[in-house]
Amino acid sequence: MDTNSKANEQGQLKRTLKARHMNMIAIGGSIGTGLFFASGSAVSTAGPGGAVLAYVIMGILVYFLMTSLGEMATLLPISGSFETYATRFIDPALGFTLGWNYWFCWAICVAAELVAGSMIVKFWLPNTNTTLWSMLFLVIIFILNILSARIYGESEYWFASIKVITIIVFLIVGVLMIFGILGGKSPGLSNWVLSDASGKKGPFVGGISAIINVFLVAGFSFSGTEIVGLAAGESENPEENVPKAIKNVFWRILLFYMGAIIVIGFLVPFTDPNLLKSGADNISYSPFTMVFKRSGLAIAASIMNAVILTSVLSCGNSGLYVASRMLYSLSKEGKAPKFLSKVNKHGVPTTALYSTTVIACFAFFASLIGDGKIYYILYNASGITAFFAWLGIAICHYRFRKAYISQGKSLNDLKYRAKLYPFAPIISIILCIIVIFGSNIWVFQAKTFSWFDFVTNYLCIPIFISLYLGYKIIKKTKIVPLKECNFEYNEDDNKRKTLS
Repeated sequence: MDTNSKANEQGQLKRTLKARHMNMIAIGGSIGTGLFFASGSAVSTAGPGGAVLAYVIMGILVYFLMTSLGEMATLLPISGSFETYATRFIDPALGFTLGWNYWFCWAICVAAELVAGSMIVKFWLPNTNTTLWSMLFLVIIFILNILSARIYGESEYWFASIKVITIIVFLIVGVLMIFGILGGKSPGLSNWVLSDASGKKGPFVGGISAIINVFLVAGFSFSGTEIVGLAAGESENPEENVPKAIKNVFWRILLFYMGAIIVIGFLVPFTDPNLLKSGADNISYSPFTMVFKRSGLAIAASIMNAVILTSVLSCGNSGLYVASRMLYSLSKEGKAPKFLSKVNKHGVPTTALYSTTVIACFAFFASLIGDGKIYYILYNASGITAFFAWLGIAICHYRFRKAYISQGKSLNDLKYRAKLYPFAPIISIILCIIVIFGSNIWVFQAKTFSWFDFVTNYLCIPIFISLYLGYKIIKKTKIVPLKECNFEYNEDDNKRKTLS
């Protein structure tokens, strides 16, 4: 009997994801509204130079986190990923908190993508009912997830392929426009040295505080790269596929993001009122679409908007997958109700998927309080919770390596070894803390203090702390001693094998 047959009998997930699925899952999860819409907000807030700098710093952070996650995920390819690592190497209370935080992060991200998708439709149908479109999109991604992990992986492969091809075309067209080969006269550096209405001059607008504000935008954009760690639990050959996915995906994503930001900075003035700004009510104008319009390829702009729509659905597709797997893992470890670990004959955690879908239905409230406002709320909440997850990955890796050495294990036995330890996880921890507490400091700098802005931007912090302290007090958990950290890999509930 093969591994998947045993998994089916015992109610486990199946290892059906191939290397190409793993690569595209990470790309698909991290390229969505963060690139196609939030990139405009980044350029508008900090200027083209500030946006590029913010994305470079965030790219370095993501690289450190990906290598940290890769070291742990190749040794312990578990569906719970860093939630399980936190339980084993730090404190069960932190594992509980990170798990629920990450589930919430992606559940509301799905809702954000549904809102964004329905608003993109307004590009063609200005007076359409966005709630109906959100419902339709949710049904589509739910069907793709309920069939099997293999179907999800295959759909994400093709979704992500469309994104990759489109971004490459965008970069080529953008470069041709920058040099004046397409779309008229070359803009040169004119858009980098503009001054806005208040007299602030590019390429850096707003100084350090503006760059820190963009960190949250950049972090939201890059979030999804860590999906590889969770998908490792359903990968056919995680020891080979995970390291390859981490190496390939990071550099591709960094190239796409940096290339796109630079092209937008050259071709779209940061003073352009159509660029997405925080709290804007209209996200139907992506900077990508604006660039194609400026090229003179009017029909290409419409095609680009269609591609962005598939991209947004792809990101929502990944979000539903990841959130359901995290909820499944929490249930298997006794940190969520037991019924959430129920798996169907295809290896899909159905009740976890249903529960996540219910949270995604928050998108349907968009028509009640305004599409732009609900997107803003979901976007901010998802961004902050993503940084909590990254903070957890960095702390987990720091303790993972210390425990590994403390127990007399050889680093040469690691199947993938992260570079720059302990510098990388320490820098990651510092940057994540700065972003969590500092990226929304503009709330206090506004001329008129708004409780709405304060709550929607900072509520996640006390909730995270309360979850940790609450679980710790109720369950009386303690920090796991280095000598007692568990490096065993559970292939299923009844069988253990040590990977050391």
